[in-house]
Amino acid sequence: MRKLFCACLCSLFWVTARSQSTNIPLNKDTYHWIDRFEIKKGTLNEEFQSEIKPYTRKAIGRFTDSLAIDESSYSLQDRANLRYLLEDNWEWASDARTKNLRGVWNALYKKRSDFFQYQDQQKIFQVHVNPVLYLSYGGESDRNLSTYTNTRGIQIRGMIDNKVGFYTFLGENQARFPGYVRDYILDKSVVPGEGFWKNFGTQGNDFFTATGYISFNVTKHINFQLGHDRQYWGNGYRSMVLSDFSPPSLFLKINTHIWKLNYTNLFTQVFADAFGRRGASISGTKFPKKYMVAHRLGMNIGKHVNLGIYEQVVFGREDLQGNNHFSLTYLNPIIFYRSVEQQNGSTDNSFLGIDAKWNFLNQFSLYGQWIFDELIIKEFINRTGWWGNKFGYQLGLKYIDAFRINNLDLQLEFNSARPYTYSHRSIYSSYDNYRQPLAHPLGANFKEFISIVRYQPLPKLSIYGKIIRTTYGLDTLGVNFGNDILKNYDTREQDFGNFTGQGVSTQLTFLDLVATYQLYHNLFIDLNTVYRKQTSELARFENESFIYSLALRWNIARRLQEF
Repeated sequence: MRKLFCACLCSLFWVTARSQSTNIPLNKDTYHWIDRFEIKKGTLNEEFQSEIKPYTRKAIGRFTDSLAIDESSYSLQDRANLRYLLEDNWEWASDARTKNLRGVWNALYKKRSDFFQYQDQQKIFQVHVNPVLYLSYGGESDRNLSTYTNTRGIQIRGMIDNKVGFYTFLGENQARFPGYVRDYILDKSVVPGEGFWKNFGTQGNDFFTATGYISFNVTKHINFQLGHDRQYWGNGYRSMVLSDFSPPSLFLKINTHIWKLNYTNLFTQVFADAFGRRGASISGTKFPKKYMVAHRLGMNIGKHVNLGIYEQVVFGREDLQGNNHFSLTYLNPIIFYRSVEQQNGSTDNSFLGIDAKWNFLNQFSLYGQWIFDELIIKEFINRTGWWGNKFGYQLGLKYIDAFRINNLDLQLEFNSARPYTYSHRSIYSSYDNYRQPLAHPLGANFKEFISIVRYQPLPKLSIYGKIIRTTYGLDTLGVNFGNDILKNYDTREQDFGNFTGQGVSTQLTFLDLVATYQLYHNLFIDLNTVYRKQTSELARFENESFIYSLALRWNIARRLQEF
């Protein structure tokens, strides 16, 4: 696949590239501000479609620049958020809306968002350099060990010849996570959201994080990105299609945005397995690979509604030498993948889906997703509980400036996935990466309610409250009720009579309260408290804890482990 990507890249450089942009790193707090401005504006944005994340800096720079020059209609908090977005993407915003600073030693922080930046007068070369720091310390009620995070890194982005953009992030991490996360690591032999890891100290983990990509436009409306990073598809707090829960992966993304249409092709290489033991990943072993291809066509209907359809396929085939090859038939960017999958002998895992969003009354956004794998209408109508009716769905509502209180935003969301959804006959076609789900963190066989309150009483202070209530059915050793997507669905317990939540009935309550204060641009201090309780039919799955932490973050998003 690397050779394939290189061939594509070389051929594309023969095409005259145009001005392009890197992405805004995935960050639920920043992205909420962007979505809030779109809802408040009252009409769908024409620069990007919010279902496909990450957003490009160029699109957000232009979008925020297009908002009312007269900011008197905005609250103090909204004006601060707008200035943040303009300054964070200043190279794509109007010069009149951002400020040049004297800086430190006339070299550092000449722009509020950049520790160091350089741009020559001819705009041949532009670079932005920012250090990354994440220091946290805390504890929990039911464990004697303290928790901590120690991340040091660097973030570099820039542009060459005003045509090719580049981005890279490098971070060295040591952490001791709360007990439920450590239990996950012991069970799965992986660190959530990360790749290769090893033990560190007493029940701690050491891991290295690296992402990077290049970006260029081959025409005014077609953008290519090639690299190693996370993707996120959807408008919800969770995604039933593609989330940022699993580690970054090798990808080629083609985004075509013209008129009211946005068409996205995504080709990725992920890992079918990650060999590990209780102490670390196993080095010196080649982890098996597989591939995921996806495309989505979205359209703005009028000024308030967006509809999208998408299709995804996961596949992998090993030859006698253990090598895994990409199926070239999936390279066609405008073909119906299901037809290709059938011609391959239906050995691959494909599913279809739709999504929708409706922004209305300048305060509300109603959104949803629905994915289905196999669906027999007769079995569905007769409610037979046939195992093959595999589908998941999401329904959510955002309400900004609730009850006429400035910057009080509410969000309600419901997510559900039937048993055996996302699973297949082998690890080469299950919907996961590095033993971690590509969509919802809980895999399948669950129902989840999420309530979120976001309040910004001061321009630099934000308070977030969250309640997650989940009911799901767990699998036990040698038993497959459809929760673990890594298991072969041919080992299912029954063909009929299946229902969401079957298996070991388990309930999870997750309460989260965060206060975050922005000391300077992208420099935050967070006070976080979490109450987590899991009850189950089996006592060994039960636990309850109160978790607290204090963190200092610099140019990095909060680490979320909400499962």
